[in-house]
Amino acid sequence: MRRVTSRSIAAVGAVALLALGTACSNEREGSTGTAGTEAKGFAEGSLVGVALPSKTSENWVLAGDLFTDGLKSAGFKADVQYAGASTTVADQQSQISAMVTKGAKVIVVGATDASQLATQVAQAKQAGATVIAYDRLITHTRDVDYYIAFDNFKVGRLQGQALVDGMKARKPKGPWTIELFSGSPDDNNSKVFFDGAMSVLKPFVDKGDIVVGSGQKDIKQTAVQGWKAENAQQRMDSLLTSTYNGDRQLDGVLSPNDTLARAILTSVKGAGKPVPVVTGQDSEAESVKSIMAGVQYSTINKDTRKLVAETVNMIKALQKGDKPQINDTKSYDNGSKIVPAYLLPPVIVTKENAAESYANDPKLAPLTQ
Repeated sequence: MRRVTSRSIAAVGAVALLALGTACSNEREGSTGTAGTEAKGFAEGSLVGVALPSKTSENWVLAGDLFTDGLKSAGFKADVQYAGASTTVADQQSQISAMVTKGAKVIVVGATDASQLATQVAQAKQAGATVIAYDRLITHTRDVDYYIAFDNFKVGRLQGQALVDGMKARKPKGPWTIELFSGSPDDNNSKVFFDGAMSVLKPFVDKGDIVVGSGQKDIKQTAVQGWKAENAQQRMDSLLTSTYNGDRQLDGVLSPNDTLARAILTSVKGAGKPVPVVTGQDSEAESVKSIMAGVQYSTINKDTRKLVAETVNMIKALQKGDKPQINDTKSYDNGSKIVPAYLLPPVIVTKENAAESYANDPKLAPLTQ
């Protein structure tokens, strides 16, 4: 079953979405082994390019530092680049092309726009490089070899369930009134997160136990361009003015990441409204502090250290002429091929389990004490 592109490329009906989430979960549990292009190996000390999006979150900044150090420690030359702050993909396109020209043997891409890199990854393949999509699947091309990420559909499911659990804890009986936010439309993951969350929330909506106050349920209405905090805050301001300008209570907000969660909470506080249950993702330090203070309800722990380390392991295997380990060969159809994937498990974090979740994280552990 081809779960991701059916969600990423075509609109999925409500009943189909629920069935699909269940079926693909079963597929994933049984999916093991290795797959991908035929590995040939390359010289030690070769150049590895890493093209990341703009520094829109703490995790992208951390990823760049970890790739620089991890690749050098593994004996590679590292060329780590960030796209600029513009809303176009031009910076990343030129950076990938430059990496090809420099002779990079592997190019790791955290896509700025998943659908606009086909020409550049084709250049990489023609030059003999292996292309690894990092965190965000690259779509509409056969020239991406591997995908490595956390299980992003599960991330969405965890967010949806956290929203329900948090609202039930505060108000045991519904109905609950919520608003929905999703990520940037040029990020392939945005729809995966949203679909995962809606696979949990939609049954409650259908029964009337959850009501979307504004009526804005479509991902095109909920999207936050560029994952920018100011865009999320502006939309939340508008929702509060149009829908919650009286005594109507907002019980929860589905936020796809921590940066947007904090912007949403800033809007709510500015309007003098009671703080709703707000989800997040990425374990950003300010959001962990907010969770411990009882403001933001939850985040998702996707340990960037582990994701980068597993990516470096992939590159080391390729250098030796081995096929890297993957654990999913069915779910990630990018519109042109099923991309072999290695998925790491995400972890939901609330105030109750934060200390345990971040016990081995030197940056976050002190914040939970």
